[in-house]
Amino acid sequence: MKYLIIGLGNMGVEYERTRHNIGFDVLDEIARQENVQFKADQLGDIAMFRHRGRTVYLLKPSTYMNLSGKAVRYWVQKLKINQNHWLTVVDEFQFEMGVIKLQKKGSSGGHNGLKSVENLMQSSSYPRLRIGIGHNFYRGQQVDYVLGKWTDEEWMDMQSVIESACDAIRSFVAIGLDRTMNQFNKKNSVE
Repeated sequence: MKYLIIGLGNMGVEYERTRHNIGFDVLDEIARQENVQFKADQLGDIAMFRHRGRTVYLLKPSTYMNLSGKAVRYWVQKLKINQNHWLTVVDEFQFEMGVIKLQKKGSSGGHNGLKSVENLMQSSSYPRLRIGIGHNFYRGQQVDYVLGKWTDEEWMDMQSVIESACDAIRSFVAIGLDRTMNQFNKKNSVE
């Protein structure tokens, strides 16, 4: 079986360690743990590893966040990935920092990366892993907040969250979404 894990984010050093790039950060960590390297390819950087007899592809779209759907559609079609075998990892400012929530489907919740995926895949019925980045911003400053860099303290706190997200991805591949949701959908915010 084949699985595709998509981390949403923006390419470029100016976006490294920003809240909006938590999807890239999670994929970078799981690639490090699995000792695999990303290679530049069509519409994104791709890596592959095996987990419990399954082939897992990691995709970091190079299309920038708001056009992520182009890369998702291309790779889902190219790899012939079953709709229940791809997972989108994304930041969520409506959750407290550190909360992890897996969902079978849902709306974009105003997230432009998810909007792009939904538009190009013509569906909102796909698994996603939302990672809380908090909402410590004033009205009208959402963009600056999500594109802002983590403080050193926040970044250290998020390391355990990134580890949990990597564990959730492996669980999704090994035992499926329902059992993984039961295991990981609990309040685990960073205090």
